[in-house]
Amino acid sequence: MNFDLTGKVAVITGGGGVLCSVLARALAQHGASVAVLDINLAAAEKVADEIRTQGGQAIAIQADVLDKESLLAAAQRVTEAFEHMDILINGAGGNKKEATTSDELSFFDLPADAIRWVFDLNFIGTLLPSQIFGRYMVKQDSGWIINISSMAAFRPLTRTVAYSPAKAAVSNFTQWLAVHISQNYSDRIRVNAIAPGFFLTEQNRFLLMDERTGELTERGQAIIDHTPISRFGDPEDLIGAVLWLLSDGASFVHGAVIPIDGGFSAFSGV
Repeated sequence: MNFDLTGKVAVITGGGGVLCSVLARALAQHGASVAVLDINLAAAEKVADEIRTQGGQAIAIQADVLDKESLLAAAQRVTEAFEHMDILINGAGGNKKEATTSDELSFFDLPADAIRWVFDLNFIGTLLPSQIFGRYMVKQDSGWIINISSMAAFRPLTRTVAYSPAKAAVSNFTQWLAVHISQNYSDRIRVNAIAPGFFLTEQNRFLLMDERTGELTERGQAIIDHTPISRFGDPEDLIGAVLWLLSDGASFVHGAVIPIDGGFSAFSGV
């Protein structure tokens, strides 16, 4: 199976984050030119610098996935630098403690603006880049869109009132967009998603690990107990699935949401 991406241009939103920075470097190592988009320009520049240091091609662009004008400007910069774009990975997303129930904050007191922020970041922050960058793919009659869903979309997690429904929307949108693109524009543009299970990121680290002791929290231990592979995911665990989705080996995979969760969704608990 050929994973060579030489000549391809990849746009990655949230590219300065823990998971997507790894994907950015991996795609560059396989020959792609990478546009690292992030609302945090310093984080995007760090990833782009690392890629260039390793001999790859990359640019860093500050972009807000909830701001259409920001995305249009980013698309213009990508075409100026690389002339075309072939791959979009919608990696921007996340959760917010104000949209998560806790001992201090009950479901009945969750502020609507916090829930709206989480939903918009994950869903609208996937839809808008798909509109902006997908238009270029339609013009060139080829491309790949990979969204980042979550296993929380399949089985909602306790406490995450907004995040689970938002990722469910991402999964549903992935299926819808796959059908819409094929029926109306091109059967040479494939749309899929990956659904990571539990990965340690800066956002969830101290929900899962005690900041003082480094030991698992009660929630972290429950996750490990229900993950047959008995560990959290490493960002590198996402690379193989993404490269496969971008390869000819997945030429008939369209509208799929691929679980990458160490067996968490397969385990009934008994």
